[in-house]
Amino acid sequence: MLDRLLLSDFRNHRETLLEGAARFNLLVGENGAGKTNVLEAVSLLAPGRGLRRAQLADMPAHDGGGGFAVSAALATPGGEPVRLGTGVLAGRPGRRLVQVNGAEAPATRLAEWLSIGWLTPAMDRLFAEGAGSRRRFLDRMVLAVRPDHATNAARLEASLRERNRLLAEERVPDARWLDAIEVQIAQAGAAVAAARGDLVARLDAVLATLPDAPFARPSLAYAPGGPLEAEALAQALRQGRPRDRAAQRTLTGPHRDELVVTMAGKRQPAAECSTGEQKAMLIAITLAHSRLLEDSGETRPRLLLLDEVAAHLDPLRREALFDRLRAGTAQVWLTGTETAPFEAIAGEAAVWRVSEGTAARM
Repeated sequence: MLDRLLLSDFRNHRETLLEGAARFNLLVGENGAGKTNVLEAVSLLAPGRGLRRAQLADMPAHDGGGGFAVSAALATPGGEPVRLGTGVLAGRPGRRLVQVNGAEAPATRLAEWLSIGWLTPAMDRLFAEGAGSRRRFLDRMVLAVRPDHATNAARLEASLRERNRLLAEERVPDARWLDAIEVQIAQAGAAVAAARGDLVARLDAVLATLPDAPFARPSLAYAPGGPLEAEALAQALRQGRPRDRAAQRTLTGPHRDELVVTMAGKRQPAAECSTGEQKAMLIAITLAHSRLLEDSGETRPRLLLLDEVAAHLDPLRREALFDRLRAGTAQVWLTGTETAPFEAIAGEAAVWRVSEGTAARM
């Protein structure tokens, strides 16, 4: 698990060190103190843009030199500590650097060492937003199970960008060049779609075993945005060129996938459920995903980042949340404005008071 975390010139943290982390880790402080910034820093130890999906240029401290660094010491099942780091240099604010044990590595390598998931207040809108938000949510869950998903997803995104660029040009693109790009899209897309579909099926099976209370139980389905087989997808892309050229974007493929969520007890689409029911379903999915990882024999250290989750739950649901977290093996990081909602885990938790970009052990 994560044992030591250092933030340097990150957001409002000039130099914040957290050592001696436990299974449960609680960050307590007023709104704006920098609690979520710590969770965001941890989330950057996974591929992608972190739990806020912020631009790299927005992360350095305003009164710093223009760069930032996040480093962590990770205890692994084999006993050998691993040092992970990420950040940007002042002179190259748009390029993210990643290091594993001091050696530079691509960001996708981070998934080989850590499995990270999170739940934030902003995700309460997940079921009301567009399908893109749900695809990103799904991809994070897939990545926690399959580290290679980051590479396949990056290849798919890069190939789609190139195809869309060609489609938007005034002159008709070279058919042979489009053929080559569409083969790349089809190969990466088939791998991405297979991983998404497999995860949804397995996760829905776990959810089906859970009770309808205290958290509303959702059922999940995967709705692909195109053919699932690589050859069929390549053919669909070839046939769709006139339509896609008119739209100046690719209209078929895994980038159009949808995660369909329904409240099982009511058979009601999640988007039509109440805010409280949607929140409960999100928690249920997060906990079921954690259990899925437990059952799959995952050996990578697992982290679960829960931002302001307990404050919006009644005592019964808070107790149920802590019980389910306690039954797993993931290291959990939580935030709150006060310690009272966390009394049930206070004796097990490492607690830090966060104030104006500093963190002091309580």
